Amino acid sequence: MSTPSTTTASPSAPPDGSTRLGAALLVIVAAYLMVGVDATVVNVALPDIQQDLDFTSTGLSWVLNSYTLAFGGLLLLGGRVGDVVGRRRTLMAGVLLFAGSSLLGGLATDGAWLLAARSLQGVGAALIAPSTLALITTGFPEGPRRHYALSVYSSMAGIGASVGLVLGGMLTDWASWRWALLINVPIGIAVATALPRFAAETPCHAGRFDLAGALTGTAGTTSLVYAFIRVSEAGWSDTQTLLGFSTAAALLAGFLLVESRAEQPILPLRLFADRDRAGAYLGVMLLPAGMFGAFYFLTLISQQALGYSPLRAGLAFLPMTLAMFSTVRLVPRMLQLLGAKPVLLTGMTLVSGAGVWLWRLDASDGYLSGLLGPLLLLGVGVALSLMPLNATILARVEPREAGAASGLLQTMQWLGGTLGLSILVTVYGTATRHTTGSPSETLVEGASHAFGASALIALTALLLAALVITGRKTRAA
Repeated sequence: MSTPSTTTASPSAPPDGSTRLGAALLVIVAAYLMVGVDATVVNVALPDIQQDLDFTSTGLSWVLNSYTLAFGGLLLLGGRVGDVVGRRRTLMAGVLLFAGSSLLGGLATDGAWLLAARSLQGVGAALIAPSTLALITTGFPEGPRRHYALSVYSSMAGIGASVGLVLGGMLTDWASWRWALLINVPIGIAVATALPRFAAETPCHAGRFDLAGALTGTAGTTSLVYAFIRVSEAGWSDTQTLLGFSTAAALLAGFLLVESRAEQPILPLRLFADRDRAGAYLGVMLLPAGMFGAFYFLTLISQQALGYSPLRAGLAFLPMTLAMFSTVRLVPRMLQLLGAKPVLLTGMTLVSGAGVWLWRLDASDGYLSGLLGPLLLLGVGVALSLMPLNATILARVEPREAGAASGLLQTMQWLGGTLGLSILVTVYGTATRHTTGSPSETLVEGASHAFGASALIALTALLLAALVITGRKTRAA
């Protein structure tokens, strides 16, 4: 499904720009950026958190996992809540919950308090993410304006992750790890204040709420996320891992059965009836599966092999951020001239090339010789890939199903990232089990194998996009 060809529009400003639409986009993107930044801002602060709150090494991982579990498990439900009660209202609730739980986390005096706050942050993020994308889908008409809005939105995940690393390093080095959470409070208040002024409320779609679908879908996706998290900690043969996957399979099978019979399903299965949309959903799962795991190992290499401070490690990702932001400004015009599929295939080819380049990484490589080039390729490739995927999924979606389509998109991205990280960590552990080199040599050797797996995932995404997505215009699902 290619997005419609339309008349020209400037890639550096909202086409046929309206001040109100521009302000609405700024507020919506700011809300989503909070979620993107929070995905990594705590990472570089983990050693300080462990020291202050007496976390064990195993318990420390749950500072990240508690957020991941709540966010990934509740995304489908968050998308449907927006459809039923209104997307702006849902976004407002999510932003306020996110800011309030960030305040609680920043004031935490023990580990249990912090983990509870991180879980609440995940709940808030699950309301924010699908609502922001649905507001763009319903608030910006198809064509240049939506292309521009989606290009800005699509860049926020990667940019937010990179900004989070820099911001986390700055706040941890200059103040305290607590400010990595407290920084969300003033941002959340500002976004919540501006939302009613600039973003219009969407119609509420009254009717029976799909309670059975909500329960089975939320429990199933939560079990699946937990199983992937468990894999990275204990391996694929662990009893709890196998139990988690088995439970997820049973619950998700029940979820599909419920949805096929529900009058107003939380996930309309007709969203998959269109071949291009179904292929794009696979793409948005596989792309972060390779990318997020690569970010994890690049962060480790920069600090543990190259000896960078947390701040310098964050700054090392800036070339990728700049490449992504510069490229994404050109994507709307490229979509108009070329269509979605050629732009998507070009982007996925570059992401695959970055993985192959990193696969050849050696312990003797420095930042300029080993990391800078792949980071630039990742920035350009992700910018060219994400927006065509998002546009293909959301093109001609009925307004009453925009939240469900957006929630599924976000769920596939999050599950893909979690799955990819668990696979890459397993590959790393297998590759380093019998190594005898120095710690930095072991890290780089194991990471190079993980990067090879990342390249293979990206190549799979490229092949599926080439074979499944046709690029033709289709009717609404």
